[in-house]
Amino acid sequence: MQDIKIMVVDDESRMRKLVRDFLTREGYKVIEAGDGEEAVDLFYANRDVALIILDVMMPKMDGWQTCREIRAESKVPIIMLTAKGDEQDELRGFELGVDEYISKPFSPKILVARVEAILRRSGKAEAEEMLSAGGIEINKTAHEVSVDGKKIDLSFKEFELLSYFLENQGIALSREKILNHVWNYDYFGDARTIDTHVKKLRSKLGDKGDLIHTIWGMGYKFEAEKEA
Repeated sequence: MQDIKIMVVDDESRMRKLVRDFLTREGYKVIEAGDGEEAVDLFYANRDVALIILDVMMPKMDGWQTCREIRAESKVPIIMLTAKGDEQDELRGFELGVDEYISKPFSPKILVARVEAILRRSGKAEAEEMLSAGGIEINKTAHEVSVDGKKIDLSFKEFELLSYFLENQGIALSREKILNHVWNYDYFGDARTIDTHVKKLRSKLGDKGDLIHTIWGMGYKFEAEKEA
């Protein structure tokens, strides 16, 4: 299963064990969190998580807020678990960017089937996804960046921003468009936050930072020199 990592978040240890046992039986690697705060910390420490199974009712931070926190930083697939069969809860989950919604009690076999379907749909079960241009190489699966063969450390947002630039080489990108794609559509911060992140990103890229061109009054464009 290529060591695909799944995070299971539930305050009931028996429920976590049940889900973990079925997932590990299918070859997945499982990490666990007992509440929302622990889940967010664990997520930041495990950038390669391919999918999150998230319970709604938890202490410290419930599933809704946990989902918001993670969605602000990532589009990782999320399956929401709840004891409620309320349609409004389901709609709320989808509005927050939940990929699948399963009510308790549920069949673990059905849950595993849903997991497999989402991973296939998202491409997480496929080979490593690589991007490269101008001496910059990005391994999106491993969440690693190297410049001329030397690895560099980027924050999550810097990584997402650089990936978006490489995916749109030669295209002028407005600040608003960058916010919509990197920070997600529901981010209401000042668009100038882009300038701050680009400045830090350029600094970490060294000479390669010059590949990110400023388009005055609009935004940015990543353009690597064409090889002869």
